[in-house]
This record gives sequence, structure tokens and C-alpha cells, in this order.
Amino acid sequence: MTILCSHHRIVEKEPSKVNPRWKCCTVVSLLTASFITQGLRHLCAEFQKVDSVQGMSCARLILYFSLVQDTAALVQPTNTSTMTYNLDELKKRSVVASTSHNISNNLKPAPKHEKVPESGKTITEITRTHRTAYIIFVSLLLDLLAFTMILPLLPSLLEYYRKNDNQLYGYLANSIKQFQLWIGAPERFTSVLFGGALGSMFSFLQFLSSPIVGALSDYYGRKPLMLLCATGIAASYGIWAYSESFLLFVIARFVGGISKGNVSLCMAVITDVSNQQNRGKAMALVGIAFSLGFIAGPMIGATFSRFSDKTGTLWFFAPAMFAMLLAVADILFLVLCLKETLPKEKRSTRIINSLSHAIDHISIRALFRFSAVENLSQKDVRSLRRLGVTYFLYLFLYSGLEFTVTFLMYHKFGYTSIDQAKMFLTTGVLMALLQGSVVRRLPDRLVKTSAVFGLYLIIPAFIIVGLAESSPVLYLGMILFAISTAFVVTCMTTITSKYGDFHQKGTVLGVFRSLGALARAVGPIVASMAFWSVGARFTYIAGGILLLWPALMLQYLKL
Repeated sequence: MTILCSHHRIVEKEPSKVNPRWKCCTVVSLLTASFITQGLRHLCAEFQKVDSVQGMSCARLILYFSLVQDTAALVQPTNTSTMTYNLDELKKRSVVASTSHNISNNLKPAPKHEKVPESGKTITEITRTHRTAYIIFVSLLLDLLAFTMILPLLPSLLEYYRKNDNQLYGYLANSIKQFQLWIGAPERFTSVLFGGALGSMFSFLQFLSSPIVGALSDYYGRKPLMLLCATGIAASYGIWAYSESFLLFVIARFVGGISKGNVSLCMAVITDVSNQQNRGKAMALVGIAFSLGFIAGPMIGATFSRFSDKTGTLWFFAPAMFAMLLAVADILFLVLCLKETLPKEKRSTRIINSLSHAIDHISIRALFRFSAVENLSQKDVRSLRRLGVTYFLYLFLYSGLEFTVTFLMYHKFGYTSIDQAKMFLTTGVLMALLQGSVVRRLPDRLVKTSAVFGLYLIIPAFIIVGLAESSPVLYLGMILFAISTAFVVTCMTTITSKYGDFHQKGTVLGVFRSLGALARAVGPIVASMAFWSVGARFTYIAGGILLLWPALMLQYLKL
């Protein structure tokens, strides 16, 4: 007879040499394997089969029951010998209803030309960053490269207008001079204070524009307002290129500041296309764009500054036109690549055009109360208000250190512009690496914890910077400062983006961004006064202690 060898060959054996017991075992094993194979095939078919009455497969029912602790109330006996299941209660109690582990939908493919619901997507599809988020990243990076180019050029620009404009510049310079004498700052820092005043004006304009632009985008859609802001920014660089007088330069900054509502729009777009699982990753792209922009932009500006002949008229024409070229590229990129993310059916049904609602968008009291956001539960409103206060206090103190640390480097450590560039390059690269590798991968449950961690971490950063007597200690404080920055703003924005319906996201994030701009408008002024009045050490230590307030507020905030 023939038997199957272990090497899958047919071997001829004489009947007399075959052990009868071995022969019996072989037959039984083959039959058993056959039965098991057929049984598993049948079981798999039944496991995937969808019941026409319940509309659920065995796979889904088993998964539901495995995730519910108390199943007694879910099984309902009937008059017959069968039992039915309370499926609504079953879905409600099972976490599978809110996750991507929807087995039956994965086993039963959706028909063609039918949009697959999120509950039917795989884990990879749900957690993957949406393509639109990368489009926003590129757009924001182009915008920030153009925006930060002016930073190294600002001292030379102010010197140019000091020599060639005796009207508006002379009047403002005298006012800054009086402020400089009042707070006791050395005369060589007058130009820095002047630049700080221009920066505060820019932030204040952003404070006015962000909530209005966000609210308009809830009604008209995101893309039209994005293009409008990008056009305004490009126009500001065009005005700057031909600004022979300081008045034209101020007008250029005014147009650019009022058009800076695009940042809150970028966050609203990301909120539109993301979900709870991948929103943190998408929001981190905004932080990465800021880090890269503030690394590469000033380097581009410094290159123009080095090779420009500053004795000529309109020597800044080339960098201004380059910035305008980046802004125009951003406009074309948005036109060609960005799709509208807020469908008409999800937009606000009426435009806020009355004076009372307009005041809600620019009134400081109304901003802190989020009055422009309607139809939210009392719990959500309270949470938003506490988030707004926390964010404002954080950025108020943060922007103060960010601005006055330039004074500290010059005044206490004798840093040159190159030394400062090395410091800011170090912190910028560290922030970009953290946001790209850690912050983007934070699960949703750790977003608030990470924001609280960042708020607590900046406290020793402030204190170390204030107590620093050597460059290594200063670097240590600034590195902690950079680590904190990488987490706080991105995570707090992610938390805020969860509030409101689709037609309210722009308004919510616009108000949130506007509060941050207001903090940046007043923070440097107050910090400068404290820095020169009571000293750097007291200013930074007091700032670190005061940061306990927003840290504790966020830690004990119930979301």
C-alpha cells in the first residue's frame, strides 16, 4: 500500500510491514484534519454572515459583548424559545461604537460610489493625517517665511527712515525716547523698543481681525477668506517695496496685520478635515511650520541684509519683492490645491452683521466670554472661557520673556547678532524636532496632560534664565523654554478645536487666536517696563511664579 511520507513523497511499502495501529492512527488523523478544515471554513462563513433582520454579523455581536461588562440587561427573552438583543443599548455601552474597530463594516465592503462612514474605516484610515493638513502646512510655511524675513532687516529699516523721514518717524521716535527714559533703558535699545512697538501694533491688528475673519469663514467658507487674507498679505509686501516714507511702511504693516487672520483660518481648516484621533497630528503641523518659518525666514532676511547696499534709495526693494513673490506663490498654491473644507450645508445660516455682534468680536470683555459663539452648553462655555483665560495669561508672560531676552543677551552677556542667531536657531530646531516627532504622535488622551506638562516646564525655564550668570545656564533655560513652547500652544489649540459645531469652528478658533494676539500686543510692553524698572532677575522669577496660575487652571479644568 502507499502512505504519505513526511517529505511529501509516495513510498511503496509491503502490507506486511505496515503496523496496523499506525495505519489506524493515520486514517483517523487525516479524517480529523479534514473535519477541522471543513468546520473552520464553515465557521468563518457563518462568522462573516450578516443577519438580515439584525443587520449585524456574528463578529460584531461577539465584539460588542466582549466589551460590555454587564450583559444581563442586553438579553431580552421572548415568548418563544429564542432570545433577542437590545442592540441600541448594546451599541451605547460598547466603546466599539466610537472607535474604528467596526469588524462587520470591514468584512462587508461598502458599495461603489458610496462614501464609507468613519465607523467603517480602518484604524490607519482614521489616524492618518488628512492631505489638506499638508496643504495648509505648505501654505503657512510660505506665509511665515515671508513674514519673518523682515526681522533681521528691521534695525536697518528704522535707521533708513530715521535719516530720510522727519515727520511721522520723528514724532514716534520722540515718544519712544520718552518711554525709554521713563523705564530707564539705555539709549542703544531705543530702536529695539521701536521695533517692539511696531510688533505690538501688528499683534493688536491681528487681535482685531482673527475673530471677524473666523466668523466670516463660518458663513462664506474657508477658502474665500483664506484667499482674501493671502491677497492682503501680498499687497502689504508690495506697499513695503515702494515705501519711501515711514508712513507707507506703517500702512504696509497695518495691511499685513489686519490680514493675519489666516492663521486662525488654517486651524479651522485643519479642524474641518480632522477627527479626534488625528487632530493632534494635524495641529502639530502648524507648530512645525512656525518653527521652520522662524528658522529659515530670518536667515533669508539676514542674507539680503548682508548683500544689500543700504546707502541707496529703496535698498529694501529686493527683499520686499521676494517676500511678495512668496505671498503670490501662496495664493496660487491655495487656488490650485486647497479644496473647500466647510460644505454649504454645514455653514452658519446667517451672517453676523449687526453692530452688537460686531462688538462681540472685538470687545475684550466679549472675547474673554466667547460671546460670539452661540448655542453651546453652559459646561462648554465655561470650559472655553477658562481655556481662553489660561491661554491669554500664558502668552502674556511668554511673549514678555521672548521679547526681553534680546535685552538680556545684549545687556548682560554681550551677545552679538550672530550669537543671538545661534540661540534662536537652537531653540527653533528643537521645537521643530519635538513637534514633528513627539507632539504629532500624542494620543488624544495625552493632549491635555502634555499641555499641563509644558506649562509647568516653563516655570523653571523662566527662573533659570533669570538666575543665569553664564551662557551654558542661559542655554539650559532657553532649551526648557523651547520644549515647553513645542507642547503648549499646539496642545491647547487642539483642545479648543473640539468645541462648537462645524459652522462654529472658525469663530471659536478665531476668538482663541485673537486672545493670543492681544496677549502678544501687551506682554512685551509690560515686560519691558518691568525689565528696566526692577531688573531681569526679579522680572523672570516673578514671571515663572505667575505661570503657576495658568498651569493650575488647566490642570484642574474638566473638559
